[in-house]
Amino acid sequence: LPALFKQELQNTEAEEGGTATLRCELTKPKAPVEWRKGDVTLYPGLKYEMKQQGCAAELVIYDLELEDS
Repeated sequence: LPALFKQELQNTEAEEGGTATLRCELTKPKAPVEWRKGDVTLYPGLKYEMKQQGCAAELVIYDLELEDS
């Protein structure tokens, strides 16, 4: 069976230049997660950090800019 969302992403507000963390919870632990913004796949680096533990997945976005909304 495919992994489904137990808890979907919620809107988050943060200050420009700050950091935002987006979280979701899946029905399967360690299911592969691909973070995207529209059609663009996001990859770990200075701007983005991806974390996953059990069924929880997080995307941390650093140095927020208006374009990150």
